[in-house]
Amino acid sequence: MRVAQRKSRSDRRIDLIEAARRAIIRYGIDGVQLSHVAEEAGLTSGAVLYHYPDLAELLVEAQHAGMERFYEQRMRRLATITGPAEKLVVTIRSGLPTGPLDPDVRLLNELGGAAGRNRVYGVLLTSLYDRQVSMYQSILDTGAALGVFALTADSVTVARNLVALEDAYGYRITARHPLIGPEEAAELILSYARTVTGNDLDF
Repeated sequence: MRVAQRKSRSDRRIDLIEAARRAIIRYGIDGVQLSHVAEEAGLTSGAVLYHYPDLAELLVEAQHAGMERFYEQRMRRLATITGPAEKLVVTIRSGLPTGPLDPDVRLLNELGGAAGRNRVYGVLLTSLYDRQVSMYQSILDTGAALGVFALTADSVTVARNLVALEDAYGYRITARHPLIGPEEAAELILSYARTVTGNDLDF
């Protein structure tokens, strides 16, 4: 009979981060408690505290894990693409929810609602926003330098607007707007991007 292998401390912490993410989505960032995380993880509260003596630290790590998709993972994907026009299209499409129940975006919505009351959450969101703007700006500047884009405004303004459109349409998708799904939202953002870059962005 095979004996189940005991999970490492790092694997257990990853499991707890995922459990905390589910608990935040289920109970809200202000309503989640230690017992909720323990229930999601299938552990006792004491076992959770063994790995994370401070629940607030675990909740922050859970939020950061959700954010990784919208910067770190996108940057890794962009590193495999050469052309700035294709990079811009891929970046726009990858910044939107997959649907109303997208857990990462629901997590960000929770974080946004609490940011005004919690300085740490506000700093996390601001940092993500600034990095996303920088990501877009780099693509735009490269495209302009190569003559692929003819920008109608400075790159930082365009980049900020693109991130703002991501956020706005992402919220509409998670709010189940009947006319705006991921494809519709992507096309609306691309319509703006075509106007400000002078490129068809046909990818």
